[in-house]
Amino acid sequence: MIDKVTGGVSGIQSFTKLQNQTSEEVKQIQAQERHHEETTTKEPVTKEKLEDVVHGMNEFMATSNTHLKFEFHDKLKEYYVTIVDDRTQEIVKEIPAKKILDMHAAMTEFVGLMVDKKV
Repeated sequence: MIDKVTGGVSGIQSFTKLQNQTSEEVKQIQAQERHHEETTTKEPVTKEKLEDVVHGMNEFMATSNTHLKFEFHDKLKEYYVTIVDDRTQEIVKEIPAKKILDMHAAMTEFVGLMVDKKV
């Protein structure tokens, strides 16, 4: 159990291997990672593609009599997912939980008030 959490001996060996690398080797690895990130093209997600994915997920979830619903959190300007029971229309689960998003928005607002206020 501890091996899974800490990465076991192989995790320690790879960490030690990284520590023993010269700065030139580290720079070379970082350059390779940057090149990989630059060469992989990220296509913007179109509305049609998103609708297809959501439709496919809802078809998959139909056997459990639930469906997905995307909600917009006004204060954070972000979407969150709700899983809704088809029979009762009750929310089964929120991902992430709306209460957590509300707390995050309240903390952000509070920190903003403390930082933005002139003393």
